[in-house]
Parts: sequence; structure tokens; C-alpha cells
Amino acid sequence: MLTVAALYQFTAFPDPAALRGPLLAVCEEHGVKGSLLLAREGINGTIAGTREGIGAVLDHIRALPGCAGLDWKESPAGEMPFGRMKVRLKREIVTMGEPEVDPTAGTGRYVAPEDWNALIATEDVVVIDTRNDYEVAIGTFEGAVDPGTKSFREFPGWWRDNAARFSGKRVAMFCTGGIRCEKSTNFLIREGVEEVYHLKGGILKYLEEVPETESLWHGACFVFDQRVSVGHGLAPGGHGMCHACRRPLTAEAMAGPGYEEGVSCPACIDEYSSQQRARFRERQRQVALAEDRGDLHLGPRG
Repeated sequence: MLTVAALYQFTAFPDPAALRGPLLAVCEEHGVKGSLLLAREGINGTIAGTREGIGAVLDHIRALPGCAGLDWKESPAGEMPFGRMKVRLKREIVTMGEPEVDPTAGTGRYVAPEDWNALIATEDVVVIDTRNDYEVAIGTFEGAVDPGTKSFREFPGWWRDNAARFSGKRVAMFCTGGIRCEKSTNFLIREGVEEVYHLKGGILKYLEEVPETESLWHGACFVFDQRVSVGHGLAPGGHGMCHACRRPLTAEAMAGPGYEEGVSCPACIDEYSSQQRARFRERQRQVALAEDRGDLHLGPRG
């Protein structure tokens, strides 16, 4: 059994490029795979490996400036959910496109998973899902508002267009692991919202800690690795993925018209040209050949 760790920390890294090499080296030394993002505002990503390997990488990250209080969530995986290890430099560790937003200057009030149900059941609280539309489509909290955004960059515009709807309300926000809410709650505070809350540890911590019999969560939670989705207790959620558009798929969608492994799904069947489809089919052919040889192809699953 392997350990998957989803982590983030907002902190000032004056020279994130200088951190990349040593971080990649410790991951490779311990056989840890996944994806980590470094930016001037901090670190974010998901990694997988043995218990000892994950511990070594977390120790390395906690020793970085401002990372002693690193926030991470763990879950088990029966097989390695990543094909390789990537450490990338980015402008933002979660892209919102609002330069003035700074989670280190203040965020919404953290709400522990065991207290979340009581908060969101209160009449003067509006609950907002800050994730992308394809994530919301497979699971969300009871009564949550879906902004219908395709990327986090769209969230500020959506809020400004809809803020009047929520006048006089307290706002409770949630996301997969908590990182988006660090930015979205700071953004709402800057926009003048007086009472803003967010789910500490995100959906993943809620599904880990709150019994299914008491849960207000419906469906599965999309995760950014080969598990695709998880449910209560962080058990695999049973979704597949379209490796053309990266959307999660139910078993019914994969058995229906419009689905071709590695090439298309019902949601993206009209989104790509014939030339692009031809490239996808060749990529999928290489995946199949690699699997026949017992190798791991890094194309659609990398």
C-alpha cells in the first residue's frame, strides 16, 4: 500500500528556482512520484510513494522557509497513481489572476469538518463550491452554489457579477484540499464580505473524518491523479477519466456512445478536430503497446 499526500503552503519564496533542484532530488532519491508546483507565493501539489519516502519529502519541505506548519492530507493507494515526478516553477501555485490577493495577510475563518454540517445548515449562510464545473458535476455538498466556472481564473468575475445575490449572507466556501479557499476567502474579504468561512482541510478531510451516515456530501470528489475520484473514507470513487479532455467519467459514460479510450468522451466528442483525434489515437496505441511490454507510458497519464 502506498501513501498519497496532497499538500500546500502559502509562504514567501524569493527564489523558487533555487528550491527546485534539491526538492526534485529528494523525491527521486526516495522513489516518490507526482507533481509539485513552486512559486513566489509558496508550494502546492500531490505526491505518492512509500510511507518512508513521503515522510522524507515532507521533512524536506517543512525545512523550507515558512513551511514548518505545512498542511497536507494523506490517503492510501493500491498502486502508484503517477507516472513520474515533476517539480515545476509557476507564477501562482493556484492560478486566480488577482495580484492583490494574499492569503498570508488573512483568510476566512477555518471550520473543522465536524462543525461544517451545522454551519452550512444555517439559514443565513450561503455555501459556495469554488471548484471547476467538471469537479462539481460528480459530487458536492447539499445545497451548495455551483458557479459553473471552467477555471479558477473565472471565479473573481463570477463573484462580482453575482455578489448582490448574497447580500446580507454569511459565506461558507469549500474546495478539494483547502488551497483555493485560502485565496477565494481572502478575495471575498477584500471585496467587502464581512463573514467568510471555509472548510479546513477541504473535502478530502471532511470525507476522511465525517461518517457517511452523518455526511451532507453527495457523490464523489475529483482528485488529480489516476484514482480520478474518492468517496467517504477516501475509498476509490469508481470514476474513469477521458485522457483527451481530462474530465471524470462514470462507468455508464465509458460504455455509451461517444467514448473511445484515450480519444473522446460524450462531453468532448465535438471539441477536437480530426487531426487532433488522430494524434490521440496514436498516443493511445503507444500506451497499449507499452502496457503489453509491461512498461509505463507517460503520455496521457504522465
